[in-house]
Amino acid sequence: MEWISGLFEQYGYYVLFLGLFAESLALPFPGELAMAVSGHMSTLGNFRLPAIILISYIGAILGTVVTYYLGSKLGASLFERKGKFLFMNRQRLDKMTQWFDRYGTKLILVSYFIPGLRHFTGYTAGILQIRFRTLLLYNSIGGFVWVLGYVSIGHFFGIHIEQLLHQFSRYSLVAFIVIASSAAVILVLKRNKEAVTNWLLRRKRSDL
Repeated sequence: MEWISGLFEQYGYYVLFLGLFAESLALPFPGELAMAVSGHMSTLGNFRLPAIILISYIGAILGTVVTYYLGSKLGASLFERKGKFLFMNRQRLDKMTQWFDRYGTKLILVSYFIPGLRHFTGYTAGILQIRFRTLLLYNSIGGFVWVLGYVSIGHFFGIHIEQLLHQFSRYSLVAFIVIASSAAVILVLKRNKEAVTNWLLRRKRSDL
């Protein structure tokens, strides 16, 4: 953790933007650790918390947009020719494609919380010609929750960053799915309030 703190002391916010941008391109960078460390440093007065969240968010989203563009323009041949530089091979691309076939575009929404998935979401979405506005919507929502979560860990629990990152990575996807599913159920119930009410009334009458 000391080495990344040293980078922040030398280069400031550039570490966040360029690091998360690079990570979205599937280049090696510990984005989650960087956000948590910067969140902790905000409590020491070195960084401003809103700036950390905004810069991290822009870096992550912009990186995914670039990979989407590359995937849509160059197609699967990009990995056949340059895959070894992006840690992506044909087998991994086929696996990503199977996940999209199984879970649909909503996979983008949770991709940030799945290790090894968020780095290739943009590329795969571009290759599969998923609509850009769909990618942007789900990626923006998932990216914001991801950034906010890890920056908050550092801000509120700085001295225990490493232990908390392990636990958060382990359970964040489950928590996100539970919250998202609950919100979806509530939304459906609100939109169909009259139908649900009528169904409950019919059940009550039949019980009588």
